[in-house]
Amino acid sequence: MIELFNPIVILLVLAGLYMAWNIGANDLANAMGTSVGSGALSLKQVIIVAGIFEFIGAVFFGKRVTSTIAKGIVPIDTIKAIDPNLVAIGMLAAILAAGFWITFATFYNLPVSTTHSIVGAVLGFGIVAVYQNIILLSDIKWAVLTKIVGSWLVSPVLGAIIAYLIFSIIRVTLLQKTDNPYHIEKKFVFLQIGTACYIAFAHGSNDVANAVGPLYAGLNALNFAEAVVPLWVLIVGGIGMVIGLATWGYRVIETIGTKITELTPTRGFSAEFATASVVVLHSYSSLPISTTHTLVGSVIGVGLAGGLAAVDLSVIGKIVMSWIITVPVAALTSALIFVALLGVGL
Repeated sequence: MIELFNPIVILLVLAGLYMAWNIGANDLANAMGTSVGSGALSLKQVIIVAGIFEFIGAVFFGKRVTSTIAKGIVPIDTIKAIDPNLVAIGMLAAILAAGFWITFATFYNLPVSTTHSIVGAVLGFGIVAVYQNIILLSDIKWAVLTKIVGSWLVSPVLGAIIAYLIFSIIRVTLLQKTDNPYHIEKKFVFLQIGTACYIAFAHGSNDVANAVGPLYAGLNALNFAEAVVPLWVLIVGGIGMVIGLATWGYRVIETIGTKITELTPTRGFSAEFATASVVVLHSYSSLPISTTHTLVGSVIGVGLAGGLAAVDLSVIGKIVMSWIITVPVAALTSALIFVALLGVGL
Protein backbone atom coordinates (compact mmCIF):
# COMPACT_ATOMS: atom_id res chain seq x y z
CA MET A 1 0.00 0.00 0.00
CA ILE A 2 1.40 3.38 -1.01
CA GLU A 3 1.39 6.48 1.08
CA LEU A 4 -1.79 8.55 0.99
CA PHE A 5 -0.20 11.72 -0.33
CA ASN A 6 1.69 10.20 -3.26
CA PRO A 7 1.83 13.04 -5.85
CA ILE A 8 0.79 10.76 -8.72
CA VAL A 9 -2.32 9.67 -6.80
CA ILE A 10 -3.27 13.28 -6.07
CA LEU A 11 -2.77 14.23 -9.73
CA LEU A 12 -4.82 11.25 -10.89
CA VAL A 13 -7.76 12.15 -8.65
CA LEU A 14 -7.66 15.81 -9.68
CA ALA A 15 -7.40 14.84 -13.35
CA GLY A 16 -10.30 12.40 -12.96
CA LEU A 17 -12.43 15.15 -11.43
CA TYR A 18 -11.44 17.50 -14.28
CA MET A 19 -12.40 14.87 -16.86
CA ALA A 20 -15.74 14.27 -15.11
CA TRP A 21 -16.39 18.02 -15.15
CA ASN A 22 -15.71 18.03 -18.90
CA ILE A 23 -18.10 15.12 -19.43
CA GLY A 24 -20.81 17.01 -17.58
CA ALA A 25 -20.18 20.18 -19.56
CA ASN A 26 -20.23 18.43 -22.94
CA ASP A 27 -21.62 14.91 -22.95
CA LEU A 28 -24.21 15.18 -20.18
CA ALA A 29 -25.19 18.59 -21.53
CA ASN A 30 -25.98 17.18 -24.96
CA ALA A 31 -27.84 14.27 -23.36
CA MET A 32 -30.12 16.75 -21.57
CA GLY A 33 -30.23 19.28 -24.41
CA THR A 34 -33.37 17.82 -25.95
CA SER A 35 -35.36 18.46 -22.76
CA VAL A 36 -34.37 22.14 -22.77
CA GLY A 37 -34.78 22.51 -26.53
CA SER A 38 -38.33 21.18 -26.47
CA GLY A 39 -39.30 23.40 -23.54
CA ALA A 40 -40.11 20.44 -21.29
CA LEU A 41 -37.59 21.51 -18.67
CA SER A 42 -35.68 24.66 -17.83
CA LEU A 43 -31.92 24.64 -17.44
CA LYS A 44 -32.26 24.72 -13.64
CA GLN A 45 -34.69 21.80 -13.67
CA VAL A 46 -32.38 19.80 -15.93
CA ILE A 47 -29.54 20.31 -13.46
CA ILE A 48 -31.70 18.96 -10.63
CA VAL A 49 -32.84 15.93 -12.66
CA ALA A 50 -29.30 15.19 -13.80
CA GLY A 51 -27.94 15.72 -10.31
CA ILE A 52 -30.13 12.92 -8.99
CA PHE A 53 -30.33 10.36 -11.78
CA GLU A 54 -26.87 10.86 -13.30
CA PHE A 55 -25.40 10.25 -9.87
CA ILE A 56 -27.52 7.12 -9.34
CA GLY A 57 -26.55 5.71 -12.73
CA ALA A 58 -22.86 6.40 -12.19
CA VAL A 59 -22.62 5.02 -8.67
CA PHE A 60 -24.86 1.96 -8.92
CA PHE A 61 -24.48 0.88 -12.56
CA GLY A 62 -21.17 2.31 -13.71
CA LYS A 63 -18.79 -0.49 -12.75
CA ARG A 64 -19.21 -2.61 -15.88
CA VAL A 65 -18.03 -0.03 -18.41
CA THR A 66 -15.42 1.35 -16.00
CA SER A 67 -13.67 -2.02 -16.00
CA THR A 68 -13.64 -2.06 -19.81
CA ILE A 69 -12.05 1.39 -20.06
CA ALA A 70 -9.61 0.61 -17.24
CA LYS A 71 -8.25 -2.73 -18.43
CA GLY A 72 -9.97 -3.68 -21.66
CA ILE A 73 -7.85 -1.75 -24.20
CA VAL A 74 -4.20 -1.76 -23.11
CA PRO A 75 -2.64 -4.75 -21.27
CA ILE A 76 -2.48 -2.95 -17.93
CA ASP A 77 -1.41 -6.02 -15.93
CA THR A 78 1.56 -6.60 -18.24
CA ILE A 79 2.76 -3.00 -17.90
CA LYS A 80 2.09 -3.07 -14.15
CA ALA A 81 4.39 -6.09 -13.75
CA ILE A 82 7.20 -4.08 -15.36
CA ASP A 83 6.61 -0.78 -13.59
CA PRO A 84 3.34 0.22 -11.85
CA ASN A 85 4.27 3.89 -12.19
CA LEU A 86 4.10 3.58 -15.97
CA VAL A 87 0.43 2.62 -15.73
CA ALA A 88 -0.36 5.53 -13.42
CA ILE A 89 1.53 8.05 -15.56
CA GLY A 90 0.02 6.68 -18.77
CA MET A 91 -3.50 6.93 -17.41
CA LEU A 92 -2.82 10.43 -16.11
CA ALA A 93 -1.69 11.40 -19.61
CA ALA A 94 -4.84 9.85 -21.11
CA ILE A 95 -7.18 11.71 -18.76
CA LEU A 96 -5.45 15.04 -19.35
CA ALA A 97 -5.39 14.60 -23.14
CA ALA A 98 -9.07 13.70 -23.34
CA GLY A 99 -9.99 16.49 -20.92
CA PHE A 100 -8.08 19.15 -22.88
CA TRP A 101 -9.78 18.16 -26.14
CA ILE A 102 -13.25 18.18 -24.61
CA THR A 103 -12.65 21.59 -23.02
CA PHE A 104 -11.65 22.92 -26.44
CA ALA A 105 -14.73 21.40 -28.11
CA THR A 106 -17.10 22.69 -25.43
CA PHE A 107 -15.72 26.21 -25.88
CA TYR A 108 -16.77 26.02 -29.53
CA ASN A 109 -20.19 24.51 -28.67
CA LEU A 110 -19.32 21.17 -30.31
CA PRO A 111 -20.89 18.02 -28.81
CA VAL A 112 -17.94 15.66 -29.20
CA SER A 113 -17.76 12.12 -27.89
CA THR A 114 -16.08 11.85 -24.51
CA THR A 115 -15.99 8.09 -25.08
CA HIS A 116 -14.02 8.53 -28.30
CA SER A 117 -11.76 10.97 -26.51
CA ILE A 118 -10.78 8.66 -23.65
CA VAL A 119 -10.54 5.50 -25.77
CA GLY A 120 -8.30 7.34 -28.22
CA ALA A 121 -6.22 8.76 -25.37
CA VAL A 122 -5.74 5.35 -23.71
CA LEU A 123 -4.77 3.92 -27.10
CA GLY A 124 -2.21 6.72 -27.52
CA PHE A 125 -0.60 5.69 -24.23
CA GLY A 126 -0.53 2.08 -25.43
CA ILE A 127 1.13 2.97 -28.72
CA VAL A 128 3.92 4.82 -26.89
CA ALA A 129 4.36 1.76 -24.68
CA VAL A 130 4.77 -0.32 -27.86
CA TYR A 131 7.28 2.16 -29.29
CA GLN A 132 9.34 1.98 -26.07
CA ASN A 133 9.31 -1.84 -26.19
CA ILE A 134 7.29 -2.08 -22.97
CA ILE A 135 4.63 -4.18 -24.69
CA LEU A 136 4.11 -5.67 -28.14
CA LEU A 137 1.70 -4.24 -30.70
CA SER A 138 -0.20 -7.52 -30.55
CA ASP A 139 -0.65 -7.06 -26.78
CA ILE A 140 -3.09 -4.20 -27.37
CA LYS A 141 -6.58 -5.68 -27.18
CA TRP A 142 -7.61 -5.05 -30.76
CA ALA A 143 -10.62 -7.36 -30.53
CA VAL A 144 -12.09 -5.26 -27.70
CA LEU A 145 -11.31 -2.07 -29.63
CA THR A 146 -13.07 -3.50 -32.67
CA LYS A 147 -16.20 -4.17 -30.59
CA ILE A 148 -16.06 -0.66 -29.15
CA VAL A 149 -15.62 0.99 -32.55
CA GLY A 150 -18.37 -1.21 -33.98
CA SER A 151 -20.74 -0.04 -31.25
CA TRP A 152 -19.91 3.58 -32.14
CA LEU A 153 -21.11 2.95 -35.69
CA VAL A 154 -24.20 0.99 -34.71
CA SER A 155 -25.44 3.17 -31.84
CA PRO A 156 -26.30 6.39 -33.76
CA VAL A 157 -28.00 4.41 -36.53
CA LEU A 158 -29.94 2.36 -33.99
CA GLY A 159 -30.88 5.53 -32.09
CA ALA A 160 -32.05 7.20 -35.31
CA ILE A 161 -34.16 4.21 -36.34
CA ILE A 162 -35.83 3.80 -32.94
CA ALA A 163 -36.48 7.54 -32.55
CA TYR A 164 -37.84 7.76 -36.10
CA LEU A 165 -40.22 4.86 -35.48
CA ILE A 166 -41.40 6.16 -32.09
CA PHE A 167 -42.09 9.66 -33.39
CA SER A 168 -43.73 8.35 -36.57
CA ILE A 169 -46.11 6.25 -34.46
CA ILE A 170 -46.91 9.25 -32.24
CA ARG A 171 -47.49 11.46 -35.27
CA VAL A 172 -49.77 8.99 -37.08
CA THR A 173 -51.76 7.79 -34.07
CA LEU A 174 -52.01 11.03 -32.11
CA LEU A 175 -50.86 14.26 -33.76
CA GLN A 176 -52.58 13.70 -37.10
CA LYS A 177 -55.85 12.63 -35.49
CA THR A 178 -56.47 15.77 -33.49
CA ASP A 179 -57.46 19.30 -34.41
CA ASN A 180 -55.26 20.66 -31.63
CA PRO A 181 -51.78 19.03 -31.68
CA TYR A 182 -50.76 21.49 -28.94
CA HIS A 183 -52.69 19.36 -25.46
CA ILE A 184 -51.05 16.32 -27.05
CA GLU A 185 -47.64 18.19 -26.92
CA LYS A 186 -48.51 19.49 -23.46
CA LYS A 187 -49.18 15.98 -22.20
CA PHE A 188 -45.85 14.80 -23.59
CA VAL A 189 -44.06 17.39 -21.46
CA PHE A 190 -44.70 15.14 -18.48
CA LEU A 191 -43.59 12.05 -20.38
CA GLN A 192 -40.41 13.82 -21.45
CA ILE A 193 -39.59 14.59 -17.84
CA GLY A 194 -39.60 10.82 -17.34
CA THR A 195 -37.32 10.23 -20.31
CA ALA A 196 -35.01 12.99 -19.06
CA CYS A 197 -34.59 11.00 -15.85
CA TYR A 198 -34.08 7.85 -17.92
CA ILE A 199 -31.38 9.36 -20.13
CA ALA A 200 -29.57 10.90 -17.15
CA PHE A 201 -29.43 7.48 -15.50
CA ALA A 202 -28.29 5.85 -18.75
CA HIS A 203 -25.59 8.47 -19.31
CA GLY A 204 -24.25 8.09 -15.79
CA SER A 205 -24.11 4.31 -16.12
CA ASN A 206 -21.97 4.46 -19.27
CA ASP A 207 -20.05 7.72 -19.46
CA VAL A 208 -18.80 7.90 -15.88
CA ALA A 209 -16.27 5.31 -17.04
CA ASN A 210 -14.67 7.89 -19.32
CA ALA A 211 -13.50 9.78 -16.24
CA VAL A 212 -13.01 7.11 -13.61
CA GLY A 213 -11.87 4.17 -15.76
CA PRO A 214 -8.32 5.50 -16.23
CA LEU A 215 -8.37 6.87 -12.67
CA TYR A 216 -9.21 3.43 -11.31
CA ALA A 217 -6.57 1.75 -13.50
CA GLY A 218 -3.89 4.09 -12.19
CA LEU A 219 -4.93 3.68 -8.56
CA ASN A 220 -5.14 -0.09 -8.95
CA ALA A 221 -1.65 -0.26 -10.44
CA LEU A 222 -0.31 1.59 -7.41
CA ASN A 223 -2.22 -0.74 -5.05
CA PHE A 224 -4.48 2.11 -3.98
CA ALA A 225 -7.61 0.35 -5.23
CA GLU A 226 -8.56 -3.30 -5.07
CA ALA A 227 -9.88 -5.52 -7.88
CA VAL A 228 -13.36 -3.98 -7.55
CA VAL A 229 -13.91 -0.35 -8.54
CA PRO A 230 -14.16 1.61 -5.24
CA LEU A 231 -17.44 3.37 -4.54
CA TRP A 232 -15.66 6.66 -3.82
CA VAL A 233 -14.14 6.64 -7.32
CA LEU A 234 -17.61 6.40 -8.88
CA ILE A 235 -18.83 9.15 -6.57
CA VAL A 236 -16.00 11.43 -7.75
CA GLY A 237 -17.14 10.84 -11.32
CA GLY A 238 -20.80 11.45 -10.54
CA ILE A 239 -20.17 14.69 -8.65
CA GLY A 240 -17.80 16.01 -11.32
CA MET A 241 -20.28 15.42 -14.14
CA VAL A 242 -23.12 17.21 -12.37
CA ILE A 243 -20.87 20.21 -11.59
CA GLY A 244 -19.79 20.34 -15.24
CA LEU A 245 -23.38 20.47 -16.46
CA ALA A 246 -24.29 23.17 -13.93
CA THR A 247 -21.34 25.44 -14.68
CA TRP A 248 -20.68 25.15 -18.43
CA GLY A 249 -23.22 22.81 -19.99
CA TYR A 250 -25.40 25.54 -21.48
CA ARG A 251 -23.08 25.93 -24.50
CA VAL A 252 -23.60 22.41 -25.84
CA ILE A 253 -27.25 22.32 -24.71
CA GLU A 254 -27.87 25.16 -27.18
CA THR A 255 -26.39 23.19 -30.08
CA ILE A 256 -28.29 19.98 -29.39
CA GLY A 257 -31.52 21.60 -28.26
CA THR A 258 -32.00 24.27 -30.93
CA LYS A 259 -29.61 23.99 -33.87
CA ILE A 260 -30.07 20.52 -35.39
CA THR A 261 -33.84 20.47 -35.81
CA GLU A 262 -36.92 21.96 -34.18
CA LEU A 263 -37.74 20.02 -31.02
CA THR A 264 -41.17 19.64 -29.47
CA PRO A 265 -42.06 17.50 -26.43
CA THR A 266 -43.11 14.59 -28.67
CA ARG A 267 -39.87 14.80 -30.65
CA GLY A 268 -37.78 15.22 -27.51
CA PHE A 269 -39.51 12.26 -25.87
CA SER A 270 -38.82 10.08 -28.92
CA ALA A 271 -35.15 11.06 -29.11
CA GLU A 272 -34.50 10.65 -25.38
CA PHE A 273 -36.29 7.33 -25.04
CA ALA A 274 -34.41 5.90 -28.02
CA THR A 275 -31.04 7.18 -26.82
CA ALA A 276 -31.43 6.03 -23.23
CA SER A 277 -32.54 2.55 -24.31
CA VAL A 278 -29.54 2.11 -26.61
CA VAL A 279 -27.11 3.39 -23.96
CA VAL A 280 -28.48 1.20 -21.13
CA LEU A 281 -28.27 -1.84 -23.41
CA HIS A 282 -24.59 -1.15 -24.09
CA SER A 283 -23.87 -0.41 -20.42
CA TYR A 284 -25.26 -3.83 -19.55
CA SER A 285 -22.97 -5.29 -22.23
CA SER A 286 -19.96 -3.46 -20.68
CA LEU A 287 -19.38 -1.54 -23.93
CA PRO A 288 -18.47 2.18 -23.76
CA ILE A 289 -20.57 3.84 -26.46
CA SER A 290 -20.96 7.47 -27.32
CA THR A 291 -24.06 9.02 -25.81
CA THR A 292 -23.33 11.99 -28.08
CA HIS A 293 -23.44 9.89 -31.23
CA THR A 294 -26.54 8.07 -30.12
CA LEU A 295 -28.43 11.23 -29.18
CA VAL A 296 -27.45 13.13 -32.31
CA GLY A 297 -28.55 10.11 -34.34
CA SER A 298 -31.85 10.07 -32.46
CA VAL A 299 -32.42 13.81 -32.95
CA ILE A 300 -31.70 13.39 -36.66
CA GLY A 301 -34.15 10.48 -36.70
CA VAL A 302 -37.04 12.55 -35.36
CA GLY A 303 -36.04 15.39 -37.67
CA LEU A 304 -36.13 13.10 -40.70
CA ALA A 305 -39.59 11.98 -39.69
CA GLY A 306 -40.62 15.52 -40.67
CA GLY A 307 -38.62 15.42 -43.90
CA LEU A 308 -34.95 16.08 -44.73
CA ALA A 309 -35.56 19.83 -44.91
CA ALA A 310 -36.31 19.81 -41.17
CA VAL A 311 -32.67 18.91 -40.39
CA ASP A 312 -29.83 21.47 -40.49
CA LEU A 313 -27.20 19.53 -42.42
CA SER A 314 -24.53 22.21 -41.95
CA VAL A 315 -24.64 21.79 -38.16
CA ILE A 316 -24.54 18.01 -38.53
CA GLY A 317 -21.52 18.33 -40.82
CA LYS A 318 -19.58 20.28 -38.18
CA ILE A 319 -20.51 17.75 -35.50
CA VAL A 320 -19.49 14.77 -37.63
CA MET A 321 -16.16 16.41 -38.50
CA SER A 322 -15.43 16.87 -34.78
CA TRP A 323 -16.22 13.18 -34.26
CA ILE A 324 -13.79 12.10 -36.99
CA ILE A 325 -10.82 14.00 -35.58
CA THR A 326 -11.48 13.18 -31.91
CA VAL A 327 -9.71 9.79 -31.71
CA PRO A 328 -6.48 10.80 -33.53
CA VAL A 329 -6.26 14.14 -31.69
CA ALA A 330 -6.77 12.49 -28.30
CA ALA A 331 -4.33 9.68 -29.10
CA LEU A 332 -1.58 12.04 -30.28
CA THR A 333 -2.05 14.43 -27.36
CA SER A 334 -1.99 11.55 -24.88
CA ALA A 335 1.22 10.18 -26.41
CA LEU A 336 2.92 13.58 -26.20
CA ILE A 337 1.83 14.16 -22.59
CA PHE A 338 2.96 10.66 -21.59
CA VAL A 339 6.40 11.19 -23.08
CA ALA A 340 6.63 14.63 -21.44
CA LEU A 341 5.67 13.28 -18.01
CA LEU A 342 8.28 10.55 -18.31
CA GLY A 343 10.81 13.19 -19.34
CA VAL A 344 10.26 15.26 -16.19
CA GLY A 345 10.67 12.13 -14.06
CA LEU A 346 7.20 12.09 -12.50
